[in-house]
Amino acid sequence: MSENDIVRARIRSDCSVVRVLADGSTLPLESRSDWTRVSAMTEDEVEANVLSDADNPPLTKAELDGMRPVPNLRDVRRRLHMTQEQFAVRFQLRIGTVRDREQGIREPDSVAKALLTVIGRNPEAVIQALAN
Repeated sequence: MSENDIVRARIRSDCSVVRVLADGSTLPLESRSDWTRVSAMTEDEVEANVLSDADNPPLTKAELDGMRPVPNLRDVRRRLHMTQEQFAVRFQLRIGTVRDREQGIREPDSVAKALLTVIGRNPEAVIQALAN
């Protein structure tokens, strides 16, 4: 890669992107993305596009109705008035796991979702079960 292959760019306060030239001056940077086309689509075109994607079909009403929300770990922890460390120790979890899940870095697997659901509904039962 040569120096000529590198493009320096800057995002301006108005969210436009400009190319920064060697002398410090700027030029508007031409968009090469087709994202602008998405906003120009009508609702019917968007719906047709969604339905045509065989690899990622939209969920049916039955599938949506069968989904159960997983309690938000941070909300459960705060409701119990615990720090991340206290929560991790009390429920025998790694502190990194609690932190990563709260920050959205990792999604809980099915076993963790079940545990969070039980902790969210009846934390004392889990505490008692883990104490034995």
